[in-house]
Amino acid sequence: MRFGAYVLGALCLSLAASVQAKVYFEETFDKEWESRWVKSSWKTQEGTDGEFVRTAGKYFADAEKDAGVKTTPDARFYAMSAEMKETFDNKGKDLVLQFSVKHEQKLDCGGGYIKLVPASSAADMPAFSGDVPYSIMFGPDICGGTKHTHVIFTYEGKNILRTKKLTSVATDELTHVYTLIVHPDNTYEVLLDLEQVASGELEEDWEFLPPREIHDPEASKPEDWDERKLIPDPSDVKPEDWDQPDYIPDAEAEIPDDWDEEEDGEWERPEIKNPDYKGEWRQKQMDNPDYKGIWEAPMINNPEYVEGSGDELYRYSDLKYVAFELWQVKSGSIFDNILVTDDVEYAKEFAESTWGAMKEVEKELFEETRAKEDEAARAAFDEEQAKADLEAKMEEFADKMDDDEDDEDDEGHDEL
Repeated sequence: MRFGAYVLGALCLSLAASVQAKVYFEETFDKEWESRWVKSSWKTQEGTDGEFVRTAGKYFADAEKDAGVKTTPDARFYAMSAEMKETFDNKGKDLVLQFSVKHEQKLDCGGGYIKLVPASSAADMPAFSGDVPYSIMFGPDICGGTKHTHVIFTYEGKNILRTKKLTSVATDELTHVYTLIVHPDNTYEVLLDLEQVASGELEEDWEFLPPREIHDPEASKPEDWDERKLIPDPSDVKPEDWDQPDYIPDAEAEIPDDWDEEEDGEWERPEIKNPDYKGEWRQKQMDNPDYKGIWEAPMINNPEYVEGSGDELYRYSDLKYVAFELWQVKSGSIFDNILVTDDVEYAKEFAESTWGAMKEVEKELFEETRAKEDEAARAAFDEEQAKADLEAKMEEFADKMDDDEDDEDDEGHDEL
């Protein structure tokens, strides 16, 4: 009876947890996707705004299920937003932001990130741009040799970048899933294709707050503090015969026969390099027995740091919109399966049922297509090479014929 009650209680707790967990935004870009998204008017007047068009791209398992939205045309700004089901306050909850992206165009310079935007920016959403305040920016950014995944949080009106760039980023032409999880204990995780690539504490990896400790500004270096690692060796004494001139008069030089002191002045021997010259003497160095290292002021508690001020770094009380605001030199990135939830397990299941269900087929099609393209390229190269060889042989044959005709002409002239 006790065991049965225990099982029932555990089941109830599990069901309660699943009921409490929420999905605030889920976008798979079906045929009605445009009714949910608002294209930004930003850059429209300048004529530099791009479009998002629905497509599954070149490699997919199911053209309908795997369809996302692609940036087009090249060298444009791409911006649009969608409203979440309800405002998300993640107090005491996990915050999960997840989406997939593939760069079939082999992205060389451009963004592939997404933003969560607060309700306070509602008035600016029709013309959403890079100047509109956001709460979180997350996803890959690639340009030349710079390749990293942005994880930017807004705190007290400032956009705070991770102190160390996250260089885990997918650069191939296949679909990849990016997941950001912010926990209510002020820790975070970043996943790439459901594999953890970064984790830690928010306060340690972002400069949200002043440091807890600082060097004591009142401290000063003691007068007897010796920072010299090496000192001159007092036992090393310069030899008495060390100092010799760099150049000396050439003892073998002789006054020229035609030298006239009245006209040419007093004759002086030319100088030559002194073979005994040893250069500047330098005293040998030795380890300093009094060396104490480079002095640093002792650490003290930072008076500007308020204890407890970082208790809710993780929290965003009014998340309301999902938005794109991108620039790409070469368009063609396909975004899909966007999710905002407080349920980490559901996010994993969602990724496995979407990206996970098609990734092997996509990879197989990609490799088959690449193999065919390589084969076609080799065939074209072989054909061009054969053509070039034939032309070379024909040219060689023509040159030989010309030489034969010239020989016959020469023989005819000789007979005459």
